[in-house]
Amino acid sequence: MTKKLSRRTFLRGAIGGTTVALALPTLDAMVGTGARADAGNEPFFGLFFWANGLPWHAKHGGEQAAAGHPDLWTPAGASAESPLLTELQRHRVSVATGLQPHTDIPGSPPGQGDGHMRGFMVGLTGDRIRPEGFDHPSHTLTALRPTLDQYIAKHPAFYGDTPTRFRSLELGISQARFHDYGHWNGISYNGPDSQNLPIHRPSQLYAQLFDVPEDAVILGRRAQLLDAVMDDARSLRAKLGATDRIRLEAHMDHLGEIQRRFAIGAGTCEAPPIPGDGGSLIQQTETMASLLAVALRCNLTRVFSLMLTSPATTHAFGNLGVPDGMHKTCHDGHWERVRAISEHQMSAFARVLDAFEATEEPTGGTLMDRACILGVSEYGEGWKHGTRELPVVLAGGACGALARGVHVREEGGNVAKAHLTILRALGLEHESWGWNGGDTRDHLPGLI
Repeated sequence: MTKKLSRRTFLRGAIGGTTVALALPTLDAMVGTGARADAGNEPFFGLFFWANGLPWHAKHGGEQAAAGHPDLWTPAGASAESPLLTELQRHRVSVATGLQPHTDIPGSPPGQGDGHMRGFMVGLTGDRIRPEGFDHPSHTLTALRPTLDQYIAKHPAFYGDTPTRFRSLELGISQARFHDYGHWNGISYNGPDSQNLPIHRPSQLYAQLFDVPEDAVILGRRAQLLDAVMDDARSLRAKLGATDRIRLEAHMDHLGEIQRRFAIGAGTCEAPPIPGDGGSLIQQTETMASLLAVALRCNLTRVFSLMLTSPATTHAFGNLGVPDGMHKTCHDGHWERVRAISEHQMSAFARVLDAFEATEEPTGGTLMDRACILGVSEYGEGWKHGTRELPVVLAGGACGALARGVHVREEGGNVAKAHLTILRALGLEHESWGWNGGDTRDHLPGLI
């Protein structure tokens, strides 16, 4: 009987008295032959953000109801099917409706209930705005704690002792801004006053991911590392079953090819063609998504955030015949224009998922099978900054942990339940999530 191996088994060796280690591919001896199809690799987490919510309707409140517009987002039944979800349906996304912030709203300083800021902060951190330093007239605010992407990236159980080259990647598409400071510039926080500004140019992301230093000493050390683990690989081979021996040999052949590339200055991952930086919002999203898919497949990271449009975006969707920025368009009450913009932003979201679905894994399946992606905006609707019906999309299977294509509705439900659902799907067990009146011990039913 073949001995069960830990999924964190490494090939080990020594260079100049220093221990080195290289990861192995997923083997049957790690997961069991029966579990292999479901286990795959480790799940990854992604955050997709779009600005200014959705077109307003009766579920957002009385004033919104009086406008008389239909709800194009909320599915009628248990399946995630609705007009605004049409392009996402091919990826069997799940959607939670009825959710809203449950955190307390301090009376001082005033203005902390403004949906632009409250909805954003609770939707991405599970906590309210930090009262210290908040100023409503100038729209100045910061977080009390990390956003969900950074909490996961730095959780000791997510990466364990072997983090990827990048714990997280922060990306953006539109560069239109409501203000040039604070959370209007980026959605990812490490904590109070510690913001991660996004990469906006595909060429910059490409350089960060795939450019290889030309220093021959560095390349030589990398080649030495591969040499150092060969003896351990030969020893491990004798302990494996026939199928796993084939996989190990293929893995070592792959490492040998990497070693050859080092000798001529190439990188550890097959880089795509160098991208351009121009194009429409959709084209830029497709380019960024294709690079991100390679990074995820090559295990350069397992956490990302992608800000399609920044909070209260002033992006002008001229391609849709909208003459003003989206923020003004919302406040002016142009529902049909907001509907068209919402469809366009969902189309961009779908392009990201398209890139992941098109990327096949070495162990079978696609990146979408490993994905656990939260799609969210800053509030429910932008006309009155209403925080009811905060849109929440969950995409991907999280290695079998997440149900797909499901609609869950909780009228007035706590948005922190969505965060707890994600954490538990990623294997990060928490008794509760949320703070300052927004805490919950329950995840969303039917999604795990």
